[in-house]
Amino acid sequence: MDGLTKDNSMESLEDIGFGGLKLLQSEDGFRFGIDAVLLADFACSICPDAGSVVDLGTGNGAVAFIMSHKNENCSLTGIDLQAKAIELARRSCSMNGLDGRMDFVQCDAADLAGKMPQLRGTADVVVSNPPYVARGAGLTNDGDSKFISRQETTAGVEEFAAAAAFCLKDRGHFFMVHRPSRLVDIFCFCRKHALEPKDIRFVRPRQGAKPNIVLVHCVKGGGRELAFSDDLIVYDNQGNYTPEIMKIYEKTG
Repeated sequence: MDGLTKDNSMESLEDIGFGGLKLLQSEDGFRFGIDAVLLADFACSICPDAGSVVDLGTGNGAVAFIMSHKNENCSLTGIDLQAKAIELARRSCSMNGLDGRMDFVQCDAADLAGKMPQLRGTADVVVSNPPYVARGAGLTNDGDSKFISRQETTAGVEEFAAAAAFCLKDRGHFFMVHRPSRLVDIFCFCRKHALEPKDIRFVRPRQGAKPNIVLVHCVKGGGRELAFSDDLIVYDNQGNYTPEIMKIYEKTG
């Protein structure tokens, strides 16, 4: 189903699976992809019984909605800078009958501690699919929603790490999906804010290709030991999803 948003831009309603979840997306905004699915599955596979979850840079809420399906007992708060994305997420929330479990708030991750002090030390899990492109790299268009979703504007890796540490309980879990080229930044800033990297998994588009996605798990106040999981391969030699990706998407055949 397609239609117009309040600002007359096009939007679509999509069935994303995972128990029949519906998601509103802006046609001219950033649309969720496999990164969101992998992040939600990664977090839920390590912390299947988390009670409270904060999703930093939630966008239209894709990660939060998928986690709500994979962990039916958690409550979730999605936070994003963009008003349009939050408005879509709130409408999707009502459409899916999840108003009692989920809340979506417009706030910059860089301002979270000052504007939402009530979140301090409340979360068992924080997840984040932040902008991948470093501040100042590439073309700039600060007013464009796709640009804001893809490129660091006010909040970068350090601000997202600091916001996660602020929200987490002691020994709480932080999960991030990002690009392998940003790993040094991720590790440095996470450790700076007492988020110790514990697990890492590289994602390759196909066997033999270089990783283009990385999944990182940190523990607030955790000990210094990092474990490497087997690489996740997305496509087989015929261009089809591998069995593990099919399982993550909860698809058969």
